[in-house]
Amino acid sequence: MNNLPTNSVHSRGRGRGTKQKDFANRGLGLQLGQSSNEARPDKPVPPADALKTTEIIPESKDSEAQAIEGDPRGSARGRRLITEVVRSRPQELTTKAGISGTKINVQTNYFKLLKRPCWTIYQYRVDFEPEVDNTRYRRGYLYEHKNILGGYIFDGTILFCTTQFNLKELVTKNHAGENITIKIKHVGSVEAADNQQFQVLNLLLRKSMESLNLQLVSRNYFDAKAKIKLNNYHVELWPGYQTSIRQHESDILLCANVVHKVMRTDTLYDILNEAIRHTEDFQDAFRRQVMGMICLTDYTNKTYRIDDVDFGLNPLSKFNTKDGDISYVEYYKKRYNITIRDHKQPLVVSRPTEKNIRGGTDQLIMLVPELARATGMTDAMRANFQLMKAMSEFTRLNPDRRIERLRAFNQRLQSSKESMDVLKSWNIELDSALVDIPARVLFPEKIVFGNQKRFVCDNRADWTMEFRKNSMYSHVDIKRWYVITPQRNLRETEEFVKLCIRAASGMKMTISEPRYDKIPDDRNGTYSQSIDNAVAKDPQIIMLVLKAPNEEKYSCIKKRTCVDRPVPSQVVTLKTIAPRKEKSAGLMSIATKVVIQMNAKLMGAPWMIELPLRGLMTVGFDVCHSSKNKNKSYGALVATMDMKSSNRYFSSVNEHMKGQELSNQMSMNMTYALKAFREHHGILPERILFFRDGVGDGQLHQVVNTEVKFLKTKLDEIYKSAGKEDGCRMAFIVVAKRINTRYFTNNRNPVPGTVVDDVITLPERYDFFLVSQAVRQGTVSPTSYNVIHDNIGLSADKLQMLTYKMTHMYYNFSGTCRVPSVCQYAHKLAFLVAESINRSPSSGLENQLYFL
Repeated sequence: MNNLPTNSVHSRGRGRGTKQKDFANRGLGLQLGQSSNEARPDKPVPPADALKTTEIIPESKDSEAQAIEGDPRGSARGRRLITEVVRSRPQELTTKAGISGTKINVQTNYFKLLKRPCWTIYQYRVDFEPEVDNTRYRRGYLYEHKNILGGYIFDGTILFCTTQFNLKELVTKNHAGENITIKIKHVGSVEAADNQQFQVLNLLLRKSMESLNLQLVSRNYFDAKAKIKLNNYHVELWPGYQTSIRQHESDILLCANVVHKVMRTDTLYDILNEAIRHTEDFQDAFRRQVMGMICLTDYTNKTYRIDDVDFGLNPLSKFNTKDGDISYVEYYKKRYNITIRDHKQPLVVSRPTEKNIRGGTDQLIMLVPELARATGMTDAMRANFQLMKAMSEFTRLNPDRRIERLRAFNQRLQSSKESMDVLKSWNIELDSALVDIPARVLFPEKIVFGNQKRFVCDNRADWTMEFRKNSMYSHVDIKRWYVITPQRNLRETEEFVKLCIRAASGMKMTISEPRYDKIPDDRNGTYSQSIDNAVAKDPQIIMLVLKAPNEEKYSCIKKRTCVDRPVPSQVVTLKTIAPRKEKSAGLMSIATKVVIQMNAKLMGAPWMIELPLRGLMTVGFDVCHSSKNKNKSYGALVATMDMKSSNRYFSSVNEHMKGQELSNQMSMNMTYALKAFREHHGILPERILFFRDGVGDGQLHQVVNTEVKFLKTKLDEIYKSAGKEDGCRMAFIVVAKRINTRYFTNNRNPVPGTVVDDVITLPERYDFFLVSQAVRQGTVSPTSYNVIHDNIGLSADKLQMLTYKMTHMYYNFSGTCRVPSVCQYAHKLAFLVAESINRSPSSGLENQLYFL
């Protein structure tokens, strides 16, 4: 059998002898807490490729710089240490600073580096003969020559050293007494002005954080000693920090963010026992529950994705090594001093990732459930209101508490002698004060209701109450509609429908009495048949009542109404429309929101904003990954048809596989959107404002150099064929929500409309940060906007104002949202298709917001 346990040793030139253990023990990395079912008389040595901490090496006499051994990010051997800086700032841009609004000062979660590094680092490639695959042993062999090398950083292949030398070969011995030749080749140098210096700075910072007794989990450091136990839920919260050093507009800044890691205390073995106790077919139940889950092995501090469960294998099964066959029980006892207690449990299978395959590991990785801890939160955990509430008490930090924790982190770093020695030896000095920067608060937007009545949006960024005295901007009277409800819940449904009719009347909208289809049961087939019968009567919309939230029923209904029998549908649950008496006070508000949503689905406009531009098409694009098939994703595009004169939208969604280029699909859908615009208005849009969501930092290069160029070429062809020789006027903006930047106003959250476009922005980008929403708990997160193409003919100031306006137009919530509404619509559509429909919706619904 060739299946491997985690981190089994097979390559030549390596063994498990005393010498290797001695190497491994030097600078031994901190590990996750020992699980309850692991017997460890002695602290086990983590395997080589699991070492994710750095090791400080004593300064040599002839070296002024201290050395760091290892890549604290846990990089695999051969992984590039240097990341490419994507320059997306348009060359013709003169300034990215806006001028509108009220000028204020805000405090950020950044610290300034007071001294710029002024060193040269020499870069060498290191090879071993015979080949040594285990990164930790490579580090151990090189460590033996630390007195010759001086200060250095070594990630397993690339050596960065502060001193230049002409060494070509070093020789050491393995535990068997065989010679290991270390070949060293000079390949370049890193000057202080190079972008590579920031990778070195981040390595040094992370090394200095090690001295704070923090523990590395994945890529960030957490304080295991300060963990918060939620014993009732088998969950621990570990507080920690995300840090990053990089060049900002004029200074090198350290961004620090307070984060929490959710650590589950139950193992896969616990989940298996639960399945055995509560299900008849425990094998199927266990397999369904764990497949796709990410698990963590405490003995290696590594995570693995579970792809299968092999009930034909158990810990007594054997696999082959160069020293002969060995059972998993023997292997873990010999290698980690771990005693596996249940010898009948199955083994969990993890297929090698692309990164594993590139590193030479192409065999299945076998895990023992008893030794693998479940990670992440399940849907059931997220749906547990009590658990989420208990967690939020610790994770949702208000601005004053967050600022206090950031200052405490800085003080902790500055007061640690070991940490400061690391920084000072490389001539690095960190400021103790958070960076204050200039900002602006954009002027509040005016929300336009029916009869052109206007409401000036205040700092609450919520206009729900205004519907009690105003009609909607435009509405579609509902004269033909069906309500499908279980027979036994007819009375509660009728009461709620009356509330909806009354709420609509207050907003000057007419809703007629519906036709009811009283179904005898709530089986999927019964709902499908009822939908077919209702659609035959040509209704404007169908309301369906579910007894309780049920993903399977919801999916069945949406497939029927979005694909097979295209018709706008509104799904409500009995818990929402008929709550207990003590919670029935807000029922009129719920009815009002349902009516607003139904009106939006029928191409009505609940409200509008003041838009200065005519002929503007606003486009949003987002990607959602399928939870059922990890290799499959759905990209959704939603476009407005000039909001100044039309309430129509265009939407389209396509399936694509992992790693597939999106340029063709995006360009094709934009072609369809322009066709819809031209059919509706008779002309092409004057300008296109394109918001691209769902882009990680690693994808930015592809978006800038491939996606945008391909899209612009295609759009220019369409415009030139229509007689517009100048081509298409478009601004393409990448939207990023998962960022670490935070800013505060007088120890409080900034008000909606607070924009930052200097100091903490990046010199290679045309970017700005914007807070558009108000939050009642915790710290508000700004959204980053990166303009990577712009010939729209608007100044940076007008682009910022236009972006802020677009955050007011999401009809699922009568308030501002974190991103422009078209981005949120695109996310909503992509999520619906990925989670519930799993196929392209009918084109008959493409002009309606049916996915709200």
